[in-house]
Amino acid sequence: MLGKFNLILSHLRESIRVKRGQNREASVCIMDSQSVRWENNRSLNGFDGNKKVKGIKRHVEVDKNGFLIAVMVTIACVHDSKAAYLLMRALKELCSHVKVILADGGYRGEIIEKIKNKFGFIIQIIISGDNVNGFRPVHKRWIVERTFSWFDNYRRPCQNYELTFDSEEEMVKIASKRFLLNKI
Repeated sequence: MLGKFNLILSHLRESIRVKRGQNREASVCIMDSQSVRWENNRSLNGFDGNKKVKGIKRHVEVDKNGFLIAVMVTIACVHDSKAAYLLMRALKELCSHVKVILADGGYRGEIIEKIKNKFGFIIQIIISGDNVNGFRPVHKRWIVERTFSWFDNYRRPCQNYELTFDSEEEMVKIASKRFLLNKI
């Protein structure tokens, strides 16, 4: 069943990209994570000290349109750089044509070289350098944040109600499919 969900999601994403005059497969994606509060006492959860959130963390990769390519769920205390390696494995299994991945400062360090050597993906870290003039969206990085806000439009992905990480990943994929169907 899991393979069918991925197949449907990629078919929808590819058909909308072609309809917009883009290549079927994305060559650049944007990676980030989102800490999500838990609503279930029985599910696995951790505490993200940076965001002060008790729950889970969704690690996603989206194309330049904000359409979901890959998702992985961990407990909230897992650092982005630790989860990046596992997310790259998931991306490679999807037979993706992605070559370059844009990411924030949470993915800095030796993990960039490990991922490049093992999977061939080039991770480019994009950091906002302008703290003087207030908030300004960082080039291309705001796209993944917009995708996270799209998830909040659906009841199941807006908070963690699931007992397993697999079911949370599938809820995110279902919300993405619903969003893509509305684009057709």
